[in-house]
Amino acid sequence: MRVAIRCLWTAVKTGGVVMIYLDHAATTPMAEQVAASMQPYFAKNYGNASTIYEFGEKSRQAVEHARTVIAHSLHARPNEIYFTAGGSESDNWALKGTAEAYRAKGRHIITTQIEHHAVLHTCKYLEEQGYEITYLPVDAQGFVNLQQLEASIRPDTILISVMFANNEIGTMEPVAQIGRIARRHEVLFHTDAVQAYGQVPIRVDFYHIDLLSASGHKFYGPKGTGFLYIRDGVKTSSFIHGGGQEFGRRAGTENVPGIVGIGTAAEIAMRTMSERIYRETRLRDWMIHEISTRIPGVWLNGDRYARLPNNVNFSFEEIEGETLLLLLDAKDICASAASACSTGSAEPSHVLTAIGRKPELAFGTLRMTLGEATTWEEVQVVVDAVEENVKLLREVARME
Repeated sequence: MRVAIRCLWTAVKTGGVVMIYLDHAATTPMAEQVAASMQPYFAKNYGNASTIYEFGEKSRQAVEHARTVIAHSLHARPNEIYFTAGGSESDNWALKGTAEAYRAKGRHIITTQIEHHAVLHTCKYLEEQGYEITYLPVDAQGFVNLQQLEASIRPDTILISVMFANNEIGTMEPVAQIGRIARRHEVLFHTDAVQAYGQVPIRVDFYHIDLLSASGHKFYGPKGTGFLYIRDGVKTSSFIHGGGQEFGRRAGTENVPGIVGIGTAAEIAMRTMSERIYRETRLRDWMIHEISTRIPGVWLNGDRYARLPNNVNFSFEEIEGETLLLLLDAKDICASAASACSTGSAEPSHVLTAIGRKPELAFGTLRMTLGEATTWEEVQVVVDAVEENVKLLREVARME
């Protein structure tokens, strides 16, 4: 079947067509304003932000401005924002740093079965170091059970790590309730907000968040940038040793252009968020309605309403998601079959497995994530293309 699909792709692939990009959960295009703000710090204002002379002071001020912008976006304090190289580093630091700092209190951590691999693989590493991890199941919509979570807390529990919103199915967890449970039991609460930060409002005090991870390239900032929010008073071990940068907790010369870029991206995201949520939610809901009603044998993944504004994720009976992606690519439509971090895996998505999707259905999944530039005309073209190609794939499968 793959050979037949590749031949179909070759036959219909056309050049010069304007690309329709619906994979913003994988990465976003850097905003022009972000790129412009970074440019002076590559060659002109290249001073080291850790020096004391005036030339380096310009770089330090730029770093601290970005730190302040991000802090205000979370209703946090600037000294609670630590710049990193991305979401995966932030997740690693949150879990490993907390585990090491609080191991005298206990070695038990609670997380869920649908976390990003940056969390799950770090938890596996910690298990090898003698820590005990509880992996909570989720329901068919991807929600963690709050009663089960609270019942899992033990005297030696030091951390709860639950993502703000799932990167594959878009379900937004009951973060405020989780935070209250953690606070009531005096357990630290970390949330991987890589998909949520810049997309939905987040107040760390309202959600009782102690640590929060984010990544710049998910909200129109530069790749290789991120941050970790650490509430004042929370202990973490230093993640990288060798210098006094980031308040002595993460050594290494500051990536000034990248930090400036993520700060500018955060500033733009906060300013445009309300409008983007409104637009993307309308587009999302229209796509979900049209695909659900026009195509038989489809399953919506994730909760219908408590989901990210830009996330559309369906599993289709009798098809393979990767072959559907090839046919969409032939029409210059970019989407994904699962998380970009697990594309090409021979195993079905751990997220879809956790919500109860059988392997044959999980492999027939298509994730489409909208962006600020997505138009009504584009989503109409995409829905038509999905309908057409799902029908084609099913006809080919039935002929074999």
